[in-house]
Amino acid sequence: MRYWKLPIALYLFLVFLSGAVVGALGFRLYSPPSARGVASLPRRGTEEYRHQYMDEMQSRLGLTTDQMEKLSKIVDRTDERFNDARAQHNEMIRAMREDHVASVRAMLTPEQLPKYEKLHADRELRAKQAKTR
Repeated sequence: MRYWKLPIALYLFLVFLSGAVVGALGFRLYSPPSARGVASLPRRGTEEYRHQYMDEMQSRLGLTTDQMEKLSKIVDRTDERFNDARAQHNEMIRAMREDHVASVRAMLTPEQLPKYEKLHADRELRAKQAKTR
């Protein structure tokens, strides 16, 4: 009776181990890429996107030279509108940040204010460093 306990325990351990390995491989294979993985991909410039878009439009739709010129003007106008919208958005975000900082400064005591200024400066420095990465 005692002879069978060791092989059964070994068999159960091997089944458990193989299940863990298959589960880990399956998770690795089927899980979507993480945000860090996507962020590390090289970014293409807007000129590359524009060139690819224009080429695809011409090849798949068979656009004429006149249509390509009109499409180029449409893309230029759309780019300007997107840039304007981004500028407005960035201005709104900047105003909200300034309002937040002013509100926090207003509620702090004179003893806390220098500590907050240092904390705020440190956070801005980290944010600038993160942008350059």
